[in-house]
Amino acid sequence: MTALWTPTTDRIAQAGITDLMAYFNAKLGRSMHDYSGLHKFSVHEPESFWDGVWDHAKLIGERKGPSLTERHAMPGAQFYPESTLNFAENCLAHDAPDDMIAVISYTEKGERSAITWGDLRQQVANVRHRLQSLGVRSEDVVAGFVSNGVEAIIASLATLSLGAIWTSCSPDFGIQGVLDRFGQTKPKVLIAAHTTCYNNKAIDLSERVNGLLVELPSVTAAMIFPGACPDVISRPIQRPGCEVVEFDRAITGEHDLTFEPTAFNHPGFILYSSGTTGVPKCIVHSQGGALIQLVKEHRYHVDIKPFDRVFYYTTCGWMMWNWLLGSLASQATIVTYDGSPFVRGAKTLWTLCEQDDWHVFGTSAKYIAALDKHRYQPAQQHTLTSLKAILSTGSPLAHESFDYVYRDIKDDVLLGSISGGTDIVSCFCLCCPIRPVYRGELQCAGLGLAVDVVNEDGQSVIGEKGELVCRQPFPVMPLRFFGDTDGVKYRAAYFEHFQGMWAHGDFAERTERDGFIIYGRADATLNPGGVRIGTAEIYRQVEAIPEVLESLAIGQQVGEDVRVVLFVVLRDTLALTDDLRNAIKAQIKDNTTPRHVPEVIVQVPDLPRTVSGKIVELAVRNVVHGEPVKNIEALANPDALDYFKDHPDVRL
Repeated sequence: MTALWTPTTDRIAQAGITDLMAYFNAKLGRSMHDYSGLHKFSVHEPESFWDGVWDHAKLIGERKGPSLTERHAMPGAQFYPESTLNFAENCLAHDAPDDMIAVISYTEKGERSAITWGDLRQQVANVRHRLQSLGVRSEDVVAGFVSNGVEAIIASLATLSLGAIWTSCSPDFGIQGVLDRFGQTKPKVLIAAHTTCYNNKAIDLSERVNGLLVELPSVTAAMIFPGACPDVISRPIQRPGCEVVEFDRAITGEHDLTFEPTAFNHPGFILYSSGTTGVPKCIVHSQGGALIQLVKEHRYHVDIKPFDRVFYYTTCGWMMWNWLLGSLASQATIVTYDGSPFVRGAKTLWTLCEQDDWHVFGTSAKYIAALDKHRYQPAQQHTLTSLKAILSTGSPLAHESFDYVYRDIKDDVLLGSISGGTDIVSCFCLCCPIRPVYRGELQCAGLGLAVDVVNEDGQSVIGEKGELVCRQPFPVMPLRFFGDTDGVKYRAAYFEHFQGMWAHGDFAERTERDGFIIYGRADATLNPGGVRIGTAEIYRQVEAIPEVLESLAIGQQVGEDVRVVLFVVLRDTLALTDDLRNAIKAQIKDNTTPRHVPEVIVQVPDLPRTVSGKIVELAVRNVVHGEPVKNIEALANPDALDYFKDHPDVRL
């Protein structure tokens, strides 16, 4: 297979990962010269590798005692059990000049604001002081019901600086969805926006915020900021016994910026699983594990340099927001955007990219596919000289989307299809700036991660589909699930399927080039005639058809077998004809196997998706089988499920 992109000699020489390799070669007397050699070293000698990342990246903290205990225990291993650091300190206390821009924020209206490193440091210090005055102490939970802007960044860093725990949800969530999350973690302080805006619609959040204060008795204080639509007249935020503070006043002052030294394995973040099969898991991540993992990904895999402008389209309810936040530790300039990415058409984000010379553009696979469907060509419409990396996650990136990026966006960009998730607040498989990019493949397993694909017997397979696993401990394994005091739910989630291995739940293939292909979630794979099929294999073919905007496939139980049912969203005004049905089936059969061909194809006006934009196959499967969807509040558009209830085309 011919590579779509190959890094130049200069780019390889200037890459951070090349410098890291030279560092290990000089310090340890090794002769590593390529990624394969570096990766083998990182998993065979994890203590030396992670110590080297700590030193080479100049993490701020005190490293002492062992680097790793119970090395082979899954779970049970601990990285740096006697060492201390602070996530926020590593994001703020480096040598980025005070007058350089740290964060650029855009509203949907196109309004731009920027904050310098000096102002960011001062405002974090001031909010830290105010949180202290409100009684926030180490391991208290501070919750953000916040839009994606500088306020969330300031609040999270202030929280972490105290050794407290930050958790957040997007204003996309309804009250019950937020309560399903914050109700479990019992925050002491709530930070919230008065208003938000999406697709040119101003949204008053005051009723939701007041409802949260009523239903969250653990909250003793709230910090409120105006949000994206300050002109919207909204209700006062109040609750007896709850002190309400204006965030805009909290950021003012001349307080000193200090940081609480915390244990490497001190809790820093709580993230929430986004599934719809039950109440979300509350996943607790450590300050140290998240920091060292994210610094490794940013500096060595994405090749972020100081003052690179890094954008990721995300909300504060998706782990990619935490991923973006961590890039401050590499002295990157964060770019945030709050609102619809298509509010002014396909050009919306690309106009901003050109305007501010972004270096990294992060988004979802669905967004890239949508651009292609719109036949939008950023390369023809914009000057993208600075852009050096495009990152995609959320679902598998189709082979055709690889073609689209290099044909219509930029032909000399690192395209990083990345895969990991909330469970590790980072990636198992991702990009590598010194390796070629091949169509449909994630370039590599992450450094320090013994990633593998295994069959049902737990045996490694190459060129075959199987389960994505990690065979060894790594620093960013969750500390625990909040409230799971005996660890039963934690062990069941990752370690019971394959003994001594982390089972991530992805259906995948490892290629002969040590790249990876992700076919979808293992629990959403189809099984007609006892043969496992990844849904991404079907979507790739269906969404290549011009009439189809999106699709969703499930396996419907029919007696002792399973039939494949395909739901399609078509372009406006189009109807699903027999000719189109036959064209879809032919496209799938000609490019996959007869088993992939759906027995039933149904047109629907919309597909259910989470607030982070992921299409939820399991929810549809449950509805079709007459089973409850337990966590309906995880959906951004729960009404879409009505299209699938007792549909005559799938009724048995």
